[in-house]
Amino acid sequence: MALLLSRSDVQQLLPMSKAIDVVEGAFAELANGTAEMPDRTVITDAEVGGWIAYMPAYLGSSGALGVKAVTVYKGNPEKFDLPTTLATIIVQDNQTGKTLAVMDGGFLTAVRTGAVSGVATKHLARANASVAGILGTGVQAYTQVTGMAAARDLKTILAFSLDPDDKRKAFADSLTEETGVEVRLAGSTAELLGDSDIVALATTAPNPIVEAGWWKSGAHINSVGSHAPALRELDTASIQKAKVITDQTQACLLEAGDIMIPIQEGNYSADKIHGELGAVITGTTTGRENDDELTLFKSVGLAIQDLSCARLVYDLAVENGVGTEFDF
Repeated sequence: MALLLSRSDVQQLLPMSKAIDVVEGAFAELANGTAEMPDRTVITDAEVGGWIAYMPAYLGSSGALGVKAVTVYKGNPEKFDLPTTLATIIVQDNQTGKTLAVMDGGFLTAVRTGAVSGVATKHLARANASVAGILGTGVQAYTQVTGMAAARDLKTILAFSLDPDDKRKAFADSLTEETGVEVRLAGSTAELLGDSDIVALATTAPNPIVEAGWWKSGAHINSVGSHAPALRELDTASIQKAKVITDQTQACLLEAGDIMIPIQEGNYSADKIHGELGAVITGTTTGRENDDELTLFKSVGLAIQDLSCARLVYDLAVENGVGTEFDF
């Protein structure tokens, strides 16, 4: 028998604190060579604005095995009253290949992306960072904040987006309640960046929304919004200025417009990328070296994040009797 796990099941079983722990372990496995993760297969459908990806992974030490199918259809909310991002994850037994669970991956995708920014914040932000900023006020922006809040003792959270005022206020109120930290709405991107020690970018902007001169000295940046070659949130000067750490350099050179476009323009080169997050976690690559440098974590999202969290959800579901059993 296999388990069918709904979005509400996953929400019940996957708090940010646990997600951060397993994601950190997954990146250490990747750095240590005990993880297998082929490049994800991506299909785009320009006619309907669809982005479709299939992401397999196997974590040898933890035994997490499976695949995620994830889609991003920008027209979903207006046309079909559906989320922009939808996902399904299959978890398999690493001894037999048998399917153990099929689960909704939409909420898990948001949490694991927030978790990796939490891990990056833990290892790269200044120890005394107390003000976090978020650009974007959607589902992904929400988990970016909870991830950063889990990694540092925050005093203030600033938020800015181009969403309607009522949506931005609801976002701020909900986050204040969840984190216990005051969330204030900034008046502009420049204002937010000038006051924030840690910043996450989680927007669907196709072109840069920041300028290098706006960053606070010693800031840490988590850039997760752009995950396709033609999309970018960061200007070229910010990439040039920062110490760049990737989730996986190979993946970023294939999919991260924030890095690919400056390289294509001849204004940056791959050899200037400082290293990967997993190597920072294991200590084989240096992270932050002083309180003045600008550090940047660039992520396009990796299957090891999904499968480490999905395996945790499955194990907790079995332990707590959550989910619906079914037989193929």
